[in-house]
Amino acid sequence: MPANLYEYAYMLEKGIRNSGEFATLKQAYENVQANSGAKALFDHFRHLQLKLQEKQVQGLPITEEEAKQAQASMAAAQANPAIVQLINAEQRLSAVLNEINKILVKPIEELYAGK
Repeated sequence: MPANLYEYAYMLEKGIRNSGEFATLKQAYENVQANSGAKALFDHFRHLQLKLQEKQVQGLPITEEEAKQAQASMAAAQANPAIVQLINAEQRLSAVLNEINKILVKPIEELYAGK
């Protein structure tokens, strides 16, 4: 039995790495990386996404031109089957992680609810 919460967290990390959802994501990512066209589209899309997220965190406005670039990049990425497969795999893993997060915060929610 783990002695502290960090040990449980590392066990959970190992479980995630060994999950089918992560294996599917990893394979989809490797497929994108192996395809130069898909890789270029994905890298561009990811760069724009991170740039816009950083601006939002800083409270800076996103320009109309940046929004148009992001939409065009997303449309190009969604037209590529390898990237679509990657995005779908990422969404499936994200859904699992969201469910895990609900489980993790359940003790706090129950405490505050008086249970």
